[in-house]
Amino acid sequence: MTALPTTTAPDLLPGAREGGGPQDDADSPQTDSPHSDSPHDGLRPGGSGRRGPRSGGLRSGGQGRSRYGPRRRTRLLLAALSAVLAVPLVTAAQQSRHLPFDDRLTVHTTAAPGPPAAQEPVLRTVGPRVEARDPRSGTLRWVHERTGSRPLALASGPGHAFALWSDGLVTDTERVTGSAVRWHRALPGLADWLAAGSGRAAGVLQPLTPGARMLAVVTPQRIATFRAVDGDLRWVLPAARGCAFEPGRYVRTAGILLVAQPCPGHTNWAAELMAVDDLGRIVPGRTPLRNDRPNVPPNDPPSGVSN
Repeated sequence: MTALPTTTAPDLLPGAREGGGPQDDADSPQTDSPHSDSPHDGLRPGGSGRRGPRSGGLRSGGQGRSRYGPRRRTRLLLAALSAVLAVPLVTAAQQSRHLPFDDRLTVHTTAAPGPPAAQEPVLRTVGPRVEARDPRSGTLRWVHERTGSRPLALASGPGHAFALWSDGLVTDTERVTGSAVRWHRALPGLADWLAAGSGRAAGVLQPLTPGARMLAVVTPQRIATFRAVDGDLRWVLPAARGCAFEPGRYVRTAGILLVAQPCPGHTNWAAELMAVDDLGRIVPGRTPLRNDRPNVPPNDPPSGVSN
């Protein structure tokens, strides 16, 4: 749940005692002591420490006297006015939350989603953060940052914002409102490989199937595929012995992902292509696993948070 900033009132208002209500000397005559901000400090001149005498309940002329001096009433009025003016500022401010894995999500509440057809924001990387902006107005909707890491590549699907980070983590953030980071996944050796050369993040994130219900993460050593709704690992395809996948060299056609897998000494170029889909490697007579969650109908909409 997003926590709204709140303002808290002081434990005791000026001139109030711990038991509640104004001090007993609230009615005492005002003094001109230069050492007190209060118009009624409650002490007689000379520092005897005793309370001043109570004045009568009526002023000369028969009018009732206020329990608060003019300066004190002004301070209370200004405090109440400040609290009232702060309310719209709080509701319009950005809401930032720190999450596990050094995530920080900042939701800009003034950029409320429009009609359903326009709810999916446009994603982009800006320095150390992922920004989601309204496709029509360009208004910033939410920001995802991670302390000590920066986004290198993005991929998306309905309801999903996938990001690859420089520390080797892959994240899935709720795309429409940025309300949650659904899951984090790391692959062995990915961070070191990314750091060894620039531009290596291209092609690492590969959404599979219409609606991006599955996400393939392609590295030189393996292709690992996760179920988008909860980050569950569905299958892993290691590179052939002596070979390595090249994530930046790929082709997508008719729901099939073809990834280059160069192997030293091979002369048949067809043998250096790996064809996969959401069910794994495409080979004759395969018996693929079911990718949907147990007891959940296919095409289940994204929901929940898993870390």
